[in-house]
Amino acid sequence: MATKILRTVVALLCRGGHYCKGSKGSRPLAGAIESIAPTSLSFPTVRIDIITLFPEICRAPLSESIMKRAQESGVIVLRIHNLRDWTTDKHHVVDDAPFGGGQGMVMKPEPIFAAIESLRRADSITVLMTPQGKRFDQTLADEMSKKKHLIVLCGHYEGIDHRVVEHLADTEVSIGDYVLTNGAIAAVVFVDAVVRLIPGVLGHDRSAVDDSFRSGLLEAPQYTRPAEFRGWKVPEVLLSGNHAQIAAWRKEQALRRTRQNRPDLLK
Repeated sequence: MATKILRTVVALLCRGGHYCKGSKGSRPLAGAIESIAPTSLSFPTVRIDIITLFPEICRAPLSESIMKRAQESGVIVLRIHNLRDWTTDKHHVVDDAPFGGGQGMVMKPEPIFAAIESLRRADSITVLMTPQGKRFDQTLADEMSKKKHLIVLCGHYEGIDHRVVEHLADTEVSIGDYVLTNGAIAAVVFVDAVVRLIPGVLGHDRSAVDDSFRSGLLEAPQYTRPAEFRGWKVPEVLLSGNHAQIAAWRKEQALRRTRQNRPDLLK
């Protein structure tokens, strides 16, 4: 009787779209209905609005894997908007020539102000993606992951009318010292790095804690089966079962890799 009841409960969970053990590991059953995962109910929903001239650039990568599951589970609500929807002319113009002359075009302030003011709440943080911004790192990602509402504005052309910077944006963020074709690509990097730090997004509580940069060092090397491949063996300490020795080895290796690849982090 108990076995029959247990099978019934498992079947109901599977129909609700929860993950069930199959022959190839944990996977959703074919035809399962997507539903909010129970683990997400204890976490507040974070809203992220992206404003861009190229919504599809953002939509594809943010609709897969962990980002997809975070949205389906209700941990985050992600909305991607086309800035042209806030223009008022029949040609949907969003740029104009710069005052004082110069190359390229500058994004106009009117549609940007209209877009952000229509989306902004009392707890909103407006982030402008721009090469002139603060360098994005794990510390800033962690800080942003604690916000309840992020509005991410993507730059394009030669830049944005500076009145947006002065009177609308709460912070300017750059993902590195290089220039991209548009800020939508940078916005995807920013959102992905922030979302994975929100409680309830990753499958294991320590996944984000053990990431590179969280301790000021790069992450230690990782290995999986087989224990020997083409004559290359996994370090014996990882097979020992001695957690103290494994922790010490990982700390030593993290320091070695940081010194080798990112010595600037040790200054």
